[in-house]
Amino acid sequence: MSTTLTDAVSNALSGKNKPGGRRITTPVVLLGIAAALLLLSALRAVTSAGDLTSSGQFSGALAAAVPIGLAGLGGLWAERSGVVNIGLEGMMMLGTFCAGWMGWQHGPWIAALAGVLGGALGGLVHAVATVTFGADHIISGVAINILALGVTQYLAKITFGAEGSAAQLAGGNDKQSPVMPNMPNFSIPGLSDWLNSVEKHHWFFVSDLAGVIDGLVTDVSWLTIVAALLFVGTFFVLWRSAFGLRLRSCGESPVAAESLGVNVYTYKYVAVIVSGALAGLGGAFLAIGTHMYSDGQTGGRGYIGLATMISGNWRPGGIAMSAGLFGFMDSLQLRSGGSTVHALLLLLAVLLAGLAAWRFKAGKRRVAIVSGALAAALVLWYVLTKTVPGEFVDATPYVATLLVLSFSAQRLRMPKANGKPYRKGQGK
Repeated sequence: MSTTLTDAVSNALSGKNKPGGRRITTPVVLLGIAAALLLLSALRAVTSAGDLTSSGQFSGALAAAVPIGLAGLGGLWAERSGVVNIGLEGMMMLGTFCAGWMGWQHGPWIAALAGVLGGALGGLVHAVATVTFGADHIISGVAINILALGVTQYLAKITFGAEGSAAQLAGGNDKQSPVMPNMPNFSIPGLSDWLNSVEKHHWFFVSDLAGVIDGLVTDVSWLTIVAALLFVGTFFVLWRSAFGLRLRSCGESPVAAESLGVNVYTYKYVAVIVSGALAGLGGAFLAIGTHMYSDGQTGGRGYIGLATMISGNWRPGGIAMSAGLFGFMDSLQLRSGGSTVHALLLLLAVLLAGLAAWRFKAGKRRVAIVSGALAAALVLWYVLTKTVPGEFVDATPYVATLLVLSFSAQRLRMPKANGKPYRKGQGK
C-alpha cells in the first residue's frame, strides 16, 4: 500500500494527473502577455481611452495587485500542505493593525515586520484549530475572520482612541492610527524619463509598451520588490527543494508522506504560519501605502487573494498573473471611472466572440451560442451608451474575479488532500 501511495504522490507532484495534460510554458505565457497588450493597444486606438495603457494606470495596478497577490501566495502555502485557509482576510486585518500600531512609532520597516508577525499569529491559531484539534477548515477560517475584525476594532479603540494617550495626541482615534513616516520609493534613473517621453507620442503598441514598463519601474515601493522576491522564493522553495517536495506531499497524500518519514503535522504548521505571515505582510502593505491603519482597510482583498490562488491553479506564476488582472481592474475603476470601463465592454465582446468560435469548432455548440449571445449583448450595450453606471464600475474587480474563475474552472486541480481531515497514524 505504501508503494502505491508513494507513486500516486509522485505522479501528482510531477503533474502527470493534471487535467488537459499540457503544461503552460514560459514562451506561451509571454506570447499571451504580448497578445493582451496588443489588444489593449488596439482598444485604445479605437475608443480613445488613453488611460488603458498609461503609466499611471499600471503603476496603480501594481500597487493594487501586491496585497492581493501576497494573500493569494499565503493561501498557496497553506493549501499545498492540505489546509484550506479561508481566514486570509482576518490575517490581513491583523497585519494592518499591527503595522499601524508599530509604524507611527518606529517607521515603515518595523511596521512591515509587525504586520508579518500579526498575520503569523492568526496563522498559528488556524493551525492549532485545524491541525491539532482537527476542526473543520472552513469553520475555523470564518471564525478567524470574525474574530480578527472584533479584535482589531477593540484594540484600535483602546490603543489609538484612548483619551489622553500618546496615540490620540498624535492624531489617532477609534478608527485609525496616527500617521506613520513614508517608505521611500525608487525609480530607475534615466529609464523612467525616456519611457515617459516615448509614451507621450501615442505610437501604436510602442507607446503602450513604454507606458506599461514606465508604470512598473517608476516610484516603486521597496515592499513591492520584497513581494516579487517572495513569489520567486516560493517557487524555488516549494518546487525546487526537498522541503517543498515534502510539504506538497502533505497536501497530496499525507498518509504516503507519513509512511516515508515526513512529520506531517510539523509541515502543516509551518505552511499555515507562513501563510498567515504573507497575508499579514499584504495587510501591512495597505497600511504603509496609506501611512496608517484604518478600520475596514482590507476591503475583502483576502477573499480576492483566495480567488487568485484558485484561478492561478495553486501556482505562484498563476497567482501573480491573476493578481495583476485584479489589480488592473481595481486601478481602472479608481482612476478612470465609467468611460474607460465602458471601452472594456468592447474588448470583452471580442474575447467572448473568440471563445464562441473556439467552442463551436470543438463541437460544444451550447457554450458557443451562449458566448456569442453575450458578445452581441455587450456590443449593443457599448453602441447604445457612452458610459456605465457607477455601481457597475465599483463592482468591476469582483466581476472580473467571477469571470476569471468561470473561464479557468475546467483546468483547475487542487491538492488532492486539501481540506480533508488527517490524524497521525491513520494509514496503519
